Parts: sequence; C-alpha cells; structure tokens
Amino acid sequence: MKRVALWMVVCLPVLAVAQQGTVRGFLYEQETGEPAIFTPVSLKGANDLRLGAETDVNGYFSISKVPPGHYTVQVVSLGFDTLSKQLDVKKDQLITEKIFLKKSSILMRDLEVTAEKREAQNTVRLGVTKLSPKQIERIPAIGGQADLAQYMQVIPGVVFTGDQGGQLYIRGGSPIMNKVMMDGMVLYNPFHSIGLFSVFDNDILRNADVYTGGFNAEYGGRISSVMDISTRDGNKQRLSGKVSASTFAAKALLEGPLKKQKEEGGGSSSFLFNYRQSYLDQTSQSVYDYVNEGAGLPFSFRDIYGKVSLNGANGSKASFFGFHFTDSVTYQGVSDLGWRNWGAGTNFVLVPTGSAVLIDGVFALSNYKIQLKEGDLDPRLSEIAGFNGGLNFKYFIGEDEAKYGIEILGFRTNYQFFNSIGLSIQQQQNTSELAGYFNYKKKLKDWVLDPGIRLHYYASLSTLSIEPRFGMKWNISDNFRFKASAGRYSQNLVAANSDRDVVNLFYGFLSAPDNLPATVTLEDGTVRDVKDPVQRADHFLAGFEVDVTKAISVNIEGYYKNFRQVTNINRNKLYDDTPEFADKPDALKKDFVVETGKAYGADMLLKYEKEGLYVWAVYGLNYVTRWDGTQEYRPIWDRRHNVNLVVSYTFGKFNSWKANARWNYGSGFPFTQTQGFYGQDPFSGGVGTDLTQNNPDLSTVYGPLNGGRLPSYSRLDVGLTKTWKLDDRQTIQLDLSCTNTLDRQNIFYFDRVRYRRVNQLPLLPSIGFSYTF
Repeated sequence: MKRVALWMVVCLPVLAVAQQGTVRGFLYEQETGEPAIFTPVSLKGANDLRLGAETDVNGYFSISKVPPGHYTVQVVSLGFDTLSKQLDVKKDQLITEKIFLKKSSILMRDLEVTAEKREAQNTVRLGVTKLSPKQIERIPAIGGQADLAQYMQVIPGVVFTGDQGGQLYIRGGSPIMNKVMMDGMVLYNPFHSIGLFSVFDNDILRNADVYTGGFNAEYGGRISSVMDISTRDGNKQRLSGKVSASTFAAKALLEGPLKKQKEEGGGSSSFLFNYRQSYLDQTSQSVYDYVNEGAGLPFSFRDIYGKVSLNGANGSKASFFGFHFTDSVTYQGVSDLGWRNWGAGTNFVLVPTGSAVLIDGVFALSNYKIQLKEGDLDPRLSEIAGFNGGLNFKYFIGEDEAKYGIEILGFRTNYQFFNSIGLSIQQQQNTSELAGYFNYKKKLKDWVLDPGIRLHYYASLSTLSIEPRFGMKWNISDNFRFKASAGRYSQNLVAANSDRDVVNLFYGFLSAPDNLPATVTLEDGTVRDVKDPVQRADHFLAGFEVDVTKAISVNIEGYYKNFRQVTNINRNKLYDDTPEFADKPDALKKDFVVETGKAYGADMLLKYEKEGLYVWAVYGLNYVTRWDGTQEYRPIWDRRHNVNLVVSYTFGKFNSWKANARWNYGSGFPFTQTQGFYGQDPFSGGVGTDLTQNNPDLSTVYGPLNGGRLPSYSRLDVGLTKTWKLDDRQTIQLDLSCTNTLDRQNIFYFDRVRYRRVNQLPLLPSIGFSYTF
C-alpha cells in the first residue's frame, strides 16, 4: 500500500507535460480578501478563441493548453464589477495572477444563471448539493439564527427524524454512515441535541458540499454520504465583527487582519474568532412556559471556534484552527446526556513555482466524548480520539482535471454499554487506516467522464478494500442533461447505539468490533462467512437535469444502495460469550449482529429564482429494508414520502425586507407496537426466591419488529427579516420567526411504561437582533 501511495505522489506529474502555456491564479473579494469561489474566469484571444475555468473553494483557477498569443482575462460575477486584464502568453510559460473583484451596486441575475449552467454542463454533479451562507439564510431563521442543520433537512434524499434529538438519514444510510469534515478535519457529531442547530455557525461558513451518494474516489471511509464543509478566513482588510442575541442563544464574532492584504502584492494574515452560547434551558421556562408542563426546553450548547490564516504572495496559504463544542440535555427528568468535542488542526494550499500542480493538505487532532445516564441504569459511555491527515494533488489539462492523493487516519475508541437485562458490552480499540485515490475528469464534446479508484487499507484489520468509482454526464442539449454514477464504499466505524432504537439521543462510536457471528445467512438462504467487520455498500445513481427557463430548473435522481454488510449492536444478547455457553447460538451471545440491507428511491427538485423570489421544492420517495439473518424489517428511518417546500422573497427599498417560509411533510416512521404487558420476577433470591413475597417488574410484550407506523409529520416555519444599513460597514438586523406555526402535534415517541404520547416541539415564536460592523 505504501508503494502505491508513493507512486501516486511521485510519478503522476507526467500527466501535466506537453503544455503550451498556463494561466492560473486566485480571485479575491477586494472588500474582505475572502476568495471568490465558484466564479467563472475566461480568456479571450484572437479569432474568437475562448478558454475558461471556474474557481474552486480556495478561489483558485487554472487554464492550461493556452496557445501563445495576446489575451484578455475577463471575470464577470454576480454582485461585482466586470474585470478585464490584458496579458501575453508565451510557449511553456506559467503565469500566476492575483485578481481582486470590487463590489457592484448592480445585480445581474443572468450572470449567476450562466455560471450555474456552465458548472452543470462541465461536472457530473450527481447526488450533490452545494450550499452557501446566502442560500442557508433563505429559510426561516429559527431562534433568530439561520443554520446549516435547518437547511440540511430540505436537501433531496435527506430524512430528518424530529426536532428533539433528531438525526439525519441520507438515502437509506444511518448517521454513522455519514462522513462530516470541517476544513479537512473529520468531525464525529456535527449536530446539537435539539435538532435545529449544528456546530457550524452560518457566519463562519464559506461553503458546504453535501454528497448523498455516488461520490468520487476523493472521499471514503463511509458507506452512505459525505458533508465537506469549509470555513472562511478572517477579514484581511479591516477589523469587523457581529454580535447577536435571540430567545434561543447569543453569539459574538470578531475578525480582522494581522497583516493587511494589498493588491500590489505581498503576503497577508488574518484571524477569526466566534463564540455562541445557548440559554434555551433557562429562557424557555419563562418564554415557553407552556412546554413540558412549565419545565421548558432542557437543551443547552456552546460552540467556540478560532482560526488564523497566513497567505503568501503567490496565493499559497496555511490556516491553523481550533474548536470546542459542548452539548447537554436533561430530558423529561428521565435521562441526562452530555457530550463535548474539541479539536485543532492545520490545512494548507501550496502553489509551487514553475509547476502547474496545486497541492493542498490537512493534519488535525480531535476528541469526542458522550455520556448518557438513564434513570437507575448504568451510564452509556463512548469516546473517540484520534487524528487524520491528507495530501492532495490537482492538475488541470485543458478542460480535463486529474486529482490524486493520500489519506491517513488513526483513532482510539472507548465504549461501555449495559443492555436491558444488565449484560455489559465493552470495547477499547486502537485503529489506523491508510488510503490512496486517483480521479480523472475528462471532457469529450458533449460528455463528461469521471472515473476513479480508491484503495482503502484498514491496517488494524489487515484488510484492503478496492473501491472503483465512475461518474458520467451527457449534455443531450443545451438545457437537457443525463447523468449517472456508481461506486463501491467501505467503513470501519460502528454506531454505539442500535439502529432499532426509536429515540437515539446517544450518539457514540465503535471500531473494528471482533465479537461478531462467524457467518451470516442471506435472504436467499445462502450462508456466508463473516471474514472481517468492515461494512460495505455499492451505490448506483442516475438522473436528469432540465433547464426549463432561465429561472426554472428541474433535477430528478434515482438511486439504489446495496448495503452488503452492516454491523449492529445485538439487542437480543442473553448470554456471555464464554465456554459455558458454547452451545448457545451466536444470535444470543455475540455483542454484534451482521445485517444486509437495501435502500432505493427517487428525489425530484424544482428550483425557481427570479426578481427576489426563490422557491425550492423537493419530493422524495424512499424504501429502506434490512435483513438480520432471520427476518426482513424496516429500520426506523424508512419514511416513504418526504416533501419540503422553501419560499423566500426579498422586497422593499434596497431589498431590506425578507419573508420566508418552510414546510415539511413526512409520512410515518416504522415502530414496534406493544402487544401487552406481564409481570417478570427478578429472582433476586436466586433459585430459592419466594415468588409469593416478590413484586414482579413490569415487562412489555412486543409486536413484530417495526411492524407499525407512527402518524405523519408536518411542520410549517415562517420568518420575517428587516435590515437597516447604517453605512457601508454597519447594519442592524431584526429576525422574527415561528417554528411549527400551526402548532401541529407531531409525535416524538410513545412512552410504553406510562402509556402516553410524547410530542415534538410545539409552536415556538422567537425574536433575534444582530449588529454587524
């Protein structure tokens, strides 16, 4: 494996030879020094020769195979003045430019439409949604703050299980199957318990790419989805910030230059610090005293994030970042949950002199620990601590792009759990993984081909996973496109909770479990050996994109995920796995069970944007099944129908008013029904227990696993925002919002013991103020 990785790093640069000339560089916003991402850059030469590229998340662009001659570099971007610059390209010359865009008071929607269409025609873009802070702000700002967690719930293929302790299930995969990265660092729990907020404050985000399946070889280590999130740098021109407060939380953001960025050249540096603290557990007792019989909402969290960025004269940069996130909830006086996550890391972008390659990398450390105490039961505990690092190389060869790299991970997991009859499941494990990948995007007239290969080596298991990936797009016409992708995926991490739990407040991790059954029985009766604990899945996706008009676009995608091996906690364990119980079946003594499963369905997205009106409408049809060796069942996130509608409208002088609404409907989730109750004697006195003197415990007789369906879910949120612009740098903003405006009683779960229904959040009006300077 090491030889393969070394070959990829050293030998593949031959792909960049035989270039005529290359124009590359970085685009920045003049006002803040922040990279201008996903912005088209064009070269116009003699005889109507036109070449172009689009900037990436670092503002980097590269146009290769440029014939010698005189050219005009032109950048036309929404919200900025058009920029033109003359330059001469010589044979084998490598030109590096730093371009600064100046804000414009004239907004031209057609420019944004053209940029979006160009990206759609030149990339596969299947199963991926790109989000910017501007787009996230189009949904109602719950608690006065727009948040990635709120917009994630309206992405095609995403199923959200509820307002309290809600988790995201993406195209049939459970939360443990979703990989989340922030600036290249792997995060293990990005969402707070209340389900309305993530750890990513919207004001520190630069971009978020959400891959719901079929992702290319660059990403691995998970078998369902990837969320790749990047944060922005601090302001490189001046000291600025933001303070805000609402009925839910308060926050403060401060950023500024350590060394100012200058257009004439030279390096720069900046800092950014963000602090957010919720106090909902306190304010809700008075503001929302009608919730939980006056007890209010028991959720509390704190998010701290800091970053220092160093930028070189040629565009190379290095960033150092750190964070500390905490969360706690005391639910119904029955359970106490708390987790904390801290980490630190560095990432960099390197632009070598005299080479057309772009190099980026990351190295980070993190620690996540969670504990859940339920009544008189012993606590559940889970901790994962480790590091991850990566090195990526990217070349642009005309309209083609080659990218390859290596990734290394190492982590330690500590897990402790007691099931309902008091048997302990414990594990401490050290794990390491090494991966290498190669991806090549080829543009052929009306076709885009995107093949790749990933080699993922689980060192602690001595297991190599060979994972081919492929994506393609066919531009049938200027406004109609077909796309498809397929791939093989694997992961080592296992959830420290059962997929069969109705309410998953506890979100922990296991790695490389070894107490597995020796075999698994498939649906057709075939018995297969379980060679290792690595979980595996295959993805197949296909879809169409249609630009109906300049304002209306439609995207339809179908998917099929074959979960060939899934590891789950054994809720049916009755015996310890010791020699005295050697005659008992594995299903009753192993800590884990091996399952298979399928997820398939289709998602349709209709998007409309024109003159201040934005509409985002999504319908999803989903089917998810699991096979545990003896029976097929529907996991708790098998929601058949899912509908999301987002409407946002800006109006008034200087577009200072914004009204928005979001409506979600979801059909009922599966659950296991109660058939009856009986008295179970604990036999506290052993075989000599006098049954006439003991009081039996109340036990439940369950129906077929997830044989019933909960009622459907529906929630309408509305918001209204007013912005006062004091000058070019200062603004005051008022946010009014209402969650669950119709006060719909959506079920959270059914308390079997008390035999009563527990609902999700009721109507929650909120108000928030912010001051930006």
